[in-house]
Amino acid sequence: MKKKWLFGLLGAVAAFAFPVSAFAAEGELTAPVLEIGLKSLFVFLAAMLVFFMQAGFALLEAGSVRMKNAGHVAGKTVLTLGITVIVWWAFGFGFAFGDGNSFLGTTGFFYGGQDAIGSFSVFSEVGVPLDLMFLFQMAFAAVSLAIACGGMAERAKLSVYIVFGVLFLTIMYPIVAHWVWGGGWLGSLGMQDYAGSTVVHLTGATAALAATILLKPRLGKYSKDGKPNSIPGHNQVLTVLGVIILWIGWFGFNPGSALTPLGDGFFGYVLMTTNLAAAAGAVAALLISWAVMGKSDIPSMLNGVLAALVAITGSCAFVDAWASIVIGAVAGVLTFFTARWFERAGIDDPIYAFSVHGIAGVWGAISTGLFATPELAETTGVGKAGLFYGGGFGQLGVQLLGVVGTFAFVLVLSFLLLGGMKMLMGLRVTEEEEMMGLDISEHGTYGYPEQMNLLNQGGLAADPGAKAGADKPRIVKSDPAL
Repeated sequence: MKKKWLFGLLGAVAAFAFPVSAFAAEGELTAPVLEIGLKSLFVFLAAMLVFFMQAGFALLEAGSVRMKNAGHVAGKTVLTLGITVIVWWAFGFGFAFGDGNSFLGTTGFFYGGQDAIGSFSVFSEVGVPLDLMFLFQMAFAAVSLAIACGGMAERAKLSVYIVFGVLFLTIMYPIVAHWVWGGGWLGSLGMQDYAGSTVVHLTGATAALAATILLKPRLGKYSKDGKPNSIPGHNQVLTVLGVIILWIGWFGFNPGSALTPLGDGFFGYVLMTTNLAAAAGAVAALLISWAVMGKSDIPSMLNGVLAALVAITGSCAFVDAWASIVIGAVAGVLTFFTARWFERAGIDDPIYAFSVHGIAGVWGAISTGLFATPELAETTGVGKAGLFYGGGFGQLGVQLLGVVGTFAFVLVLSFLLLGGMKMLMGLRVTEEEEMMGLDISEHGTYGYPEQMNLLNQGGLAADPGAKAGADKPRIVKSDPAL
């Protein structure tokens, strides 16, 4: 057995070495060719990690909602991913990174492959094939749309995800991405947003906030006196697994934005600050929930992890290791208090999208204006040192301008678009459909058919109907916890 294993290993090495030696013999395996190959592999693996974050979102959101909506929420993730791929190909990539003006790109629509490099001068010197940059940036866009749609959970029509997804990825996310990363006005001012605290997370969260406000709270969320009722998610284990997958996916999100494993291995430093912040966010959020509530709250800890990751996303390449711990811990505490505040204010955000991705995104943008070191600002070639490192208020002012500009642009446009959709097609399912659950009302089957059928037989959620062949359940009485 050992000999077979050894021969197999030697055969694999030989199979790999043969083409390499053949190229070397012909003089084709030059240093530039090898460098491009290594960079390409690095970006491809990073893109796959970011792409796989959609699995994390599916588990996190499905576990955070009630059983009767779990299948709908998980399936919605695949739908929005499909929308992202198509719209990013048609319009998004061009508006975000195509050559144009300081507001948006005007070239590169209906992306046709590597030959379109002339329309994307921003990528002309990165040393990575354009096809891979298209894939990598598409994965980022998918994350932002997933955040935007999270605020609609448990009450939005399926058609809203489709229409709004197309609009969001055509005229909202790509324009903000162009401002910062595509040669736009914020990038020209030196805004520091390494992997998207503002571009990805604040943009998606602001759209989610507008949707949450226009959709209004879920049935049973608030009592007549306005006090919020708890509507816990149906499976905390799924949410934990989803957060772990997202944590791992962030290793493609932030370190992958270095676009290369070569040189001094700077991506490793980015990975370290990312990981430190996430850990600090988890511990800080759990401890603050314990101190305030008298019990250590697991959902608060999970939100702390995500908030810390959001905050460090923009600052991971600009701050010292100790500062990343501070940034993560502050984010974890902030998301705990802001989630509670928004709930008391009447904003029913089932997955806390704006607290976790919006408030933490703002903090992440501001933190670079405070903690960015001169050495790291010089290494990245973006912006200047922060306030605490002798940079004055210059970089902090740029960061604040970027936050305010992004928030105002996305919020106003989201209200206009969603408001128009509300008048023309409606945003919310009917009360009856919401009570029976979106799994059955939108898709005709439950994500947990056996469990829901047992509940239905007990009259807790819906009665399948006395007549054989009834096409939809008849509501008996509603329990907000189901």
